[in-house]
Amino acid sequence: MERVVERSNMQRAYSQVMRNRGAPGIDGLHCDDLKGWLQRHWQSVKAALLDGTYLPRAVRRVDIPKPQGGVRTLGVPTVVDRLIQQALHQVMQPMFEPTFSDGSYGFRPGRSAGQAVRRAAGYIREGRRWVVDMDLEKFFDRVNHDVLMHRVARRIGDRRVLALIRRFLQAGLMADGVETARMQGTPQGGPLSPLLSNILLSDLDHELERRGLAFCRYADDCNIYVSSERAGQRIMAGVTAFLAERLKLSVNAAKSAVARPWQRKFLGYSVTLHKEARLRIAPESLKRLRQRVTDLCLQGRGRSLGRTIEELTPILRGWMHYFQHTQGRRALEEMDAWVRRRLRVIAWRQWKRPRTRESRLRALGLDAHRAWKSSVNGRGPWWTAGASHMTHALPPKYFASMGLVSLVDIHQRLQRSA
Repeated sequence: MERVVERSNMQRAYSQVMRNRGAPGIDGLHCDDLKGWLQRHWQSVKAALLDGTYLPRAVRRVDIPKPQGGVRTLGVPTVVDRLIQQALHQVMQPMFEPTFSDGSYGFRPGRSAGQAVRRAAGYIREGRRWVVDMDLEKFFDRVNHDVLMHRVARRIGDRRVLALIRRFLQAGLMADGVETARMQGTPQGGPLSPLLSNILLSDLDHELERRGLAFCRYADDCNIYVSSERAGQRIMAGVTAFLAERLKLSVNAAKSAVARPWQRKFLGYSVTLHKEARLRIAPESLKRLRQRVTDLCLQGRGRSLGRTIEELTPILRGWMHYFQHTQGRRALEEMDAWVRRRLRVIAWRQWKRPRTRESRLRALGLDAHRAWKSSVNGRGPWWTAGASHMTHALPPKYFASMGLVSLVDIHQRLQRSA
């Protein structure tokens, strides 16, 4: 605990919390107010941490919808508790990092989802053409506190730290002013939860290594690559039993399967297989981007086209940076064309009247007859946005001049710099 509250460690934690920002917890204290609060109260907080009496506040419950349905429960700690969790994380991570498996990629320094999917593709190229795709049922909601704390205590002997971590685990969930006690789970939202999940699931990693299995795990998303369906079914049964007996965790049978890798997705990616396994963006990931762009464009009916593009650009750029490891170009070309068509819909609707549409089309290079004919075609905005007169009037270079990024161009640039 002395290392946790040491000045330089707390300064690093403060800087990280301020970089991450985040919403306030149940006390309403914002990140911008944290410095002043600490100037007044830090000494008493530090004393409570050192004598083992610090009590975390309840976390604010936030339910967000999952892409596949259902909700994911987040627990937003107060900014002071986030600061303390971050300080704990900075001391604990180096202690546990050497014990983690090479097959674990989530929430670890120097590791990424991109490395995990590339390694997965490598296993498939080596001839492991079946995958045991395991989904842990409501993992962050079902973590057994006793099982987890036993594993934390393997490397941490300071009873004050162990007691504090358990208090963070047991801090209530508050929603609409009502606090609910928590006897299991570690809701996502605090800096400590990702590390605790790796500590718990490290036992799974070592069991898979002991069995000589090829696997990739990112948080609670674990894929095991094998050479036959029969081997996969045997491993699914054995690992399911291990998780239930040793870690008190359940496998979601409805979302788990032994299947061909190209029939499943892993971290938003899938594979195609011709001569060799090639990474591609999973159809579900493309569908989610389309929905996000559609929602933004519908909100943008009353905004200028330039403003919509300004808000759209960081979404497209961030999405492409995540999916930069895809080895297919066609899906990106189709998505680029689809995004431009969505933007043409906005332009067509904003022009509203046939006379306005005719004059705008003429200003954009169409001859008078074609501009008039297009302005009164009687078709809907989506059909019109894909018609030749609109693609001629608003070509890709028009949107590029307004600042719209191209997924294909970003992908090519990232590939050259890799």
